[in-house]
Amino acid sequence: MKKIYVVLSLLLPALLLPVSSVAFEIGARGYYWFPSLDGSVRVDEADIIGDVMDFDEELGIEDEDYPSVEVFVGGGNHHLSFTYTDIDYSGRKTLTKEIIFKGETYLVGAVVDSSIEYKMMDLHYQYDFLNLGGFSLGGVFQVKYLDGHVGLKGDGTDEKEDFTMPIPMLGLNLHIGILADVIEARVRGTAIGYSGNTIYELMADISWTPFPFIDIHGGYKSFVADIDEDDVIFDYDMSGPYGALTVSF
Repeated sequence: MKKIYVVLSLLLPALLLPVSSVAFEIGARGYYWFPSLDGSVRVDEADIIGDVMDFDEELGIEDEDYPSVEVFVGGGNHHLSFTYTDIDYSGRKTLTKEIIFKGETYLVGAVVDSSIEYKMMDLHYQYDFLNLGGFSLGGVFQVKYLDGHVGLKGDGTDEKEDFTMPIPMLGLNLHIGILADVIEARVRGTAIGYSGNTIYELMADISWTPFPFIDIHGGYKSFVADIDEDDVIFDYDMSGPYGALTVSF
């Protein structure tokens, strides 16, 4: 199934071939995201069930801020974008209880260093089925691809578990031109649920166009996942405000 999702994502650019050249747009957007991280992780090994570790209380992981880069193209009612974010969390904590991680036991009193690192890549295809000039509503197909690892080091043990998660999602995007397209608002939500897993992403954004081809954004983004893949079980909430700058033609 994972190979099918990757193939679908690679085929999406073909959907843009018939788009109208009347309203063609191409551009790039840079984000700076200030999310709070909440949740926990568990890493199993074969038949050995790991312990649930809270990001803050057990692992000492603190919030971090992250840049993202997006490139996009569109024409008519079709829109395609790709966003890349490099996530790198780390923490240090003295254990107050015994922890099993990837089949290994970390004892009480051990000082452990933890890491959660992954590349997050998002491919969005949007088709506007309602377009009234300053108001549009579109259906969104998104493939979110996570590639990274969870690691725990200490007590003479150093273990890492890699994970690769291609996640297809469906949703809607609402766009409103508030002031002759000088001030615009958009809300986008995508989600999927399968085999006990639940993933959703929400984004709300207001942009101002002070000069032609330049947009300044402020918004809020949430990525929430309750997912079990590759012996890694995440209960994950990464949410917070962001600022962005768009250059488009």
